[in-house]
Amino acid sequence: MGWTGKVVGALIGLAGGPIGAVVGAVLGHGYDLSQESREPAAADGADASSVGDVLFSTAFAVMGHLAKADGRVTESEIDAARTVMRQMQLNADQVRGAIAHFTRGKHPDYPLESELARLRAACGARHDLLRFFVDVQMRAALVGNDLQGPVRTRLHSIAQYLGFGGLELAQLEAMLRLQMGQRWSGPPQASNARLQASYQVLGIQAGASDDEVKKAYRRQMNENHPDKLAARGLPESMQELAKEKTQRIREAYEAICEHRGIR
Repeated sequence: MGWTGKVVGALIGLAGGPIGAVVGAVLGHGYDLSQESREPAAADGADASSVGDVLFSTAFAVMGHLAKADGRVTESEIDAARTVMRQMQLNADQVRGAIAHFTRGKHPDYPLESELARLRAACGARHDLLRFFVDVQMRAALVGNDLQGPVRTRLHSIAQYLGFGGLELAQLEAMLRLQMGQRWSGPPQASNARLQASYQVLGIQAGASDDEVKKAYRRQMNENHPDKLAARGLPESMQELAKEKTQRIREAYEAICEHRGIR
C-alpha cells in the first residue's frame, strides 16, 4: 500500500510540534527494522510492508478507541487526528482510510484485544516497534485530553498487554511532556515538577547518587544515540527524531546537574 515511506517523511515535521509524531515514527521505523535480523520474517513478525499496514490501521483505530474511552470524542481529539493526517500529507483515499480506522476504533464493539494481538504478532520480536506504538498513543492522548480520566487507565492497559510496565510508561510520559514544549523556567512548583520529570527521563529516583545520575545519563545516551540506532536499521529520515530525543535526555541531565551543582 506504500504507507511507510510517506509516513517517515511526515515524522520529522511532527517531531517539534505540539501534536507530536502520532503515527510516522511507528511506520517509518518499521520500514527498515526488518533488516535488523537475518532470520525468516515469520520468526520476527510480518514483512516490513505488512507491518506498516497493520501499524497504520491499528494506530488510527486505537487512537479513536482511546478518544472514546470517556464516552465522547472532543473537538481537540478530532483536531489532533486531522492534524496528523495533514502532517502525513495523505492523499484523499488515504485520509478516508485513516478516518475509517479512527471511526472503527470509536465503535463500542471495537475488538481491542484481538487487534492488539494482531499488532503484536505482526511486530514479532521487534519490541522497538511496539514501543513506538505506545509512544504514538501516549502522544495523541496527551494532546487530546492530557491523559485525564479513563484514557490513562485504558492506555496503561494497552501498554501492559504489549509488554510495558508502569515505570517505563512514567519515563515515556516524562520524556514526551518535555518534548512537547516544557522548559526549565517558571514558578518553584513548576521547576520542581520538571526536575522530577528529569529524573524520570533518566530512569532513576531523585535520591540517586551523583555517580548514579552520570551512569544513567551515559546509559540513556548510549541506548538512544542516533549513530547506534542507524546501525540497527533506523532510516536516515528519522535521524532528526533520534537527535531530538537525545537532546531531551541531555536537557534532563543538565537540569539535574544544575540543581545539584554537578560539574
